[in-house]
Amino acid sequence: MVVFLGLPLAIFVIFVIWPFVQAVYYSLTDWSGFSPEMNIVGINNYLRLLNDDIFLTALGNNVLLAIVVPLVTIVLALALATMVTVGGPSHGPIRGLRNSSFYRVVSFFPYVIPAIVTGILWGQIYNPAGLLNGLLGLVGLDMFESFAWLGDERTAMGATIFVIVWGFVGFYMVLFVAAIKGVPAETYEAARIDGAGRMRTAFSITIPLIRDNIQTAYIYLGIMALDAFVYMQALNPGGGPNNSTLVMSQQLFRTAFVKGEFGQASAMGVVLAIVTLIFAALVFTVNRITGGKEERGRA
Repeated sequence: MVVFLGLPLAIFVIFVIWPFVQAVYYSLTDWSGFSPEMNIVGINNYLRLLNDDIFLTALGNNVLLAIVVPLVTIVLALALATMVTVGGPSHGPIRGLRNSSFYRVVSFFPYVIPAIVTGILWGQIYNPAGLLNGLLGLVGLDMFESFAWLGDERTAMGATIFVIVWGFVGFYMVLFVAAIKGVPAETYEAARIDGAGRMRTAFSITIPLIRDNIQTAYIYLGIMALDAFVYMQALNPGGGPNNSTLVMSQQLFRTAFVKGEFGQASAMGVVLAIVTLIFAALVFTVNRITGGKEERGRA
């Protein structure tokens, strides 16, 4: 009992729970991070956050990412997974597109590239003199000559979201492929006999039967989007024009290591943790309300 329950629990408490408790404590102090002295200031750090326009902007950007990134990534991943598993010919046995294994390998390739490398790579592509503007110029779109995709407030966030989705869609496509392959082929064959089209089959069979996988993917993607530090720091370390791509983790880093306000930074970390927990709870709640529990009961 000590080995199989006590030891893992002790490790979890020491390396997960205790650091979080420490962060909550530091958030109630004026600790600079570089001195043993600290004074208890209560909830003043949290009150400062409520009046910090830059932090509120970063919070809004994180919320936008948590909504858009999981939604776009999952929709694309589901569409690709459906094509390579059951999106083949409408006659004969249920199978995916020809050479579907090749598509899986190619789409998964961006995920194996480290996030920092992906960010630096796309930063060069988005450069005003980079590959993207060069290709657009070749097809006659001269208005994009020397256009700063990451330096324009109108396009900075959209360009960043595209990079994140590009990096993750292949992994979740493979995840959904494995889930779809767990659905009995007879189910799809029965739907085909009844005259169900591809869209009807996707919404009435595929999505309900892999709902738990979609929920898990949405939570993981949302947690990643609520952080997104590596991608944002690689693409726009300054937070973008008018802080249009600044996220909470970037502002936390600046506050702690540039301003030397670890107490204030700890308060930001606590807020980020609370927002993440709220996001996960909302996903579970929406899944339950829309019939997740009922679908599992039927299965």
